[in-house]
Amino acid sequence: MLDLRSDTVTRPTPAMRAAMASAEVGDDVFGEDPSVLRLEARLAEILGKEKALFVPSGTMSNQIGVRVHCAPGDELLCETNCHIYQYEQGGFAQLSGVAARPIDGEFGVLRLEQLVGLIRPDNVHHVRTRLVCLENTHNRGGGRVQPIDEVARICDWAHANGLATHLDGARLFNAVIATGVAAHEWARHFDTVSVCFSKGLGAPVGSALAGPRDLIERAHRHRKLFGGGMRQAGVIAAGALYALENHVERLAEDHAKAQRLAEGIRQIDGLELRPPQVDTNLVIYRVDPKLGTAADFAARLKRRGLLISAFGGQLMRAVTHLDLTMQDVDRAVEILRDVSRDTSTAGHDSAPSPYAAAKS
Repeated sequence: MLDLRSDTVTRPTPAMRAAMASAEVGDDVFGEDPSVLRLEARLAEILGKEKALFVPSGTMSNQIGVRVHCAPGDELLCETNCHIYQYEQGGFAQLSGVAARPIDGEFGVLRLEQLVGLIRPDNVHHVRTRLVCLENTHNRGGGRVQPIDEVARICDWAHANGLATHLDGARLFNAVIATGVAAHEWARHFDTVSVCFSKGLGAPVGSALAGPRDLIERAHRHRKLFGGGMRQAGVIAAGALYALENHVERLAEDHAKAQRLAEGIRQIDGLELRPPQVDTNLVIYRVDPKLGTAADFAARLKRRGLLISAFGGQLMRAVTHLDLTMQDVDRAVEILRDVSRDTSTAGHDSAPSPYAAAKS
């Protein structure tokens, strides 16, 4: 079974498993796990931040990021299809009493002009606009990289107007490899940055939040509240540190696989890339209604040995990762071509799909 549902399906490499098995550990709630401390220090160094905090998931990292910047009755500005707004159960509202004001981007990319004028006036009738959140790379935007010049413009405007900035950088290192812009250069525009180790970097679990020392100390308290305090967490931190030190440059291989997959999809009748360009390791494409819904199409692919996520409606998302070879990608293209041809010839069925919209 070829699995292109997400880059979260990767398994630890033998070398990563060895690093995890030999990890020094302590009680991280007491601040005594040496492997966690090394990971946090290294990530802070890479991002050019004072301090970092290891947490179980990217959702927790993002929600702590919102909480350190906002109080109940505050508002954040974000792109309509970003992960924080779409895939975290409205955690900003449930956990922190914060409202969100979504803005439609172009495949996830916002322009400064779309934000100007959205800051609420200081009036007892309104929420208080306090935070701007960006996502890079953008999941539902097809792995789009936010243009660095526009990121700088948006963040400069936000800071000039007294707003904080948070980056959901779950796949930030994909943006680093795709553009050659260093991680610290992306991060310097944001007050806090969230990164994920269990996506393209291939660690089994874990994310982190980085920023100024005072904010991360507050974040530590919120992590405890959200249930993120861990004990001998060095076992998983060692996997994340190994990924950070060894799996960043190899993301270029995933990008090359995605380009090959995209080129194959361009040649298949009934499938259309959305967006037409592929920046990193995510490939989103539209299924022509003559082939059925995305969920129908995903079910037929599964019967042929290929797992690709239905993304809602007619959209599907394929993600390349370290557990796939280029030959696997070629095989995936063959299956996509065969299923598309067979479906358009025979008509599509309406078998229900086990797939929900992909979120990771």
